Parts: sequence; C-alpha cells; structure tokens
Amino acid sequence: MHSIVLVIALGSIVIAGGAAAQAQPAPFKAGDAAAGGKLVDKDCVSCHAAKFAGEPDRMYTRPDRRVKTPAQLLAQVQACNTNLGKGYFPDEEEHVAAYLNRSFYKFPP
Repeated sequence: MHSIVLVIALGSIVIAGGAAAQAQPAPFKAGDAAAGGKLVDKDCVSCHAAKFAGEPDRMYTRPDRRVKTPAQLLAQVQACNTNLGKGYFPDEEEHVAAYLNRSFYKFPP
C-alpha cells in the first residue's frame, strides 16, 4: 500500500514539474525560455529596436510578420544567428525560439 501511495505522489510531482517547464513545440522542445530571454536581451533587442523606431517587440507582433509556424520561428532564429555571426550553438537557438514562443508567438506543443 505504501509503495502505491509513493508512486502516486511521485507521479504528481512529475506532472507538476512538467507544467512549470511550459511545454514547447517539437522544433525547440528542449529550449529553455529563461536562457533564451537573456540571449534576446543581449543580442536581439537593440537591432530590432533600430528597425522598428525603438519598439523591438514589433518585430514579433506586427500584422505582416513572416513567422507562422514553430519550424519557421526556429529557422528565423537560425538565420539571424548566421547572418549576424553570433555563434550560437543549436541548443542556444532553441532557447531563443522557446523564449520568443513563450513571450510572443504562443505556438502550442
């Protein structure tokens, strides 16, 4: 009886922990949104602010944005990384995509 209760209790912890991690779509499922937010603040905000009259979030919220799917979001992050020579590793690109998804795009897992 005690082992059944322990299994049920542990199952609840795993479920609660999973919800706190905020599931992400497959292309960046392993992304850490908090780590991505730090990279965005460091490397993306100033460029986007320059392009959108001091309003960097417009890059993601404008009606004519190019990104329509999770795969396109990760591809856009990869393109910026390559074009700007930031040198992010693939896991860092996933972190950025996870942050942008959580904050702006809201694609379901």
